[in-house]
Amino acid sequence: MSTWLPIDSNSADDARALEADPLRALAEARIPAIILRGAFPAEACTALIQRFIDRDLMRDPKQPAPEGARSRTDIGTSLGNRGANPADFFAHAQTTERLFASLFDEGTHPIDCVYANLQALAGDKRVVTAHEPDGRRYGPAIFRVHYDGHAYKPHIDHVILREKRFDFAVTRYTNQFAGILCMQNAASQSTTQGLLHQCVWTDEVQPHIAAGTFHEYAQQQQIGRCQVELEPGDLYFFNTRLIHEVPAVIGDDPRIVLAVFIGYEPDDPEVFVWS
Repeated sequence: MSTWLPIDSNSADDARALEADPLRALAEARIPAIILRGAFPAEACTALIQRFIDRDLMRDPKQPAPEGARSRTDIGTSLGNRGANPADFFAHAQTTERLFASLFDEGTHPIDCVYANLQALAGDKRVVTAHEPDGRRYGPAIFRVHYDGHAYKPHIDHVILREKRFDFAVTRYTNQFAGILCMQNAASQSTTQGLLHQCVWTDEVQPHIAAGTFHEYAQQQQIGRCQVELEPGDLYFFNTRLIHEVPAVIGDDPRIVLAVFIGYEPDDPEVFVWS
């Protein structure tokens, strides 16, 4: 039986009772993930998804997909997609903040939920939306809607190691995490939201990722893995330098998540959050 197990609890306080410094444990890859069950009301997830449809922020899965429709819709600002043009990125982030200011009901704010739970895990550190020294703010979070066929092959997420973004304040962090709030599972698939491999990215691993042979490499090296199962309203955090993947969506109902990236250093008093 694997001893590489996530912290799986009902609150951030319970998680800290199990691990005094859970974010450091993530950074050191001593644990695969921190899972917080029922962090956000499941009924609020359903209501918000209907609002996305009503406001034409995502296509209605009950309607036929238009020819050539993409398998993923983003609601928010992505540094990975827009960071090649910083002026465009920061301008788009401003439109995202205005959108989010009108999108959520008082008392059921999913982004606040993610930040509040991260702050509870971070202890004395201060959790803030990432910003440049001149005050320009990044997108605070992003909703990702994944339609039939969309999958993530084994990969890492990192502003330097993968995206090669060198001209942003977030590059001061060598440790990068992700936070994922499950809004909806695809109806015809399992509740798997992630497969985390007990393998931190190195130059040795990269050729296997590039060639699509990581599964064979993992089997040869007897690399363990953690399968993260979530229901709507569950939230989890993980180290994005771990090789990770997400199975393909099957069927008409999309998988929908709220996602953030997180910059963390043990000796840095601030924890940066962005999308």
